[in-house]
Amino acid sequence: MKLQFVRSTSPTNNTCPTLFTTDRETVIVQGYVVTDPEALSQMDIPEGETCVEVPLALLEELREVFANAR
Repeated sequence: MKLQFVRSTSPTNNTCPTLFTTDRETVIVQGYVVTDPEALSQMDIPEGETCVEVPLALLEELREVFANAR
């Protein structure tokens, strides 16, 4: 899988939260692992999966990325 850096809100591009697109037309989200028990109790997370938290403003960047890709 080949990754293309999209954007990060971190001062360095190596830490989270960060967005990448892939050559498989998917998005990789690097974010903070959700550990809040109340939040986790509201989700049914299967074995082998996790959830991460990222700012909405970062996700809004995807709209522009995908619009420019078409």
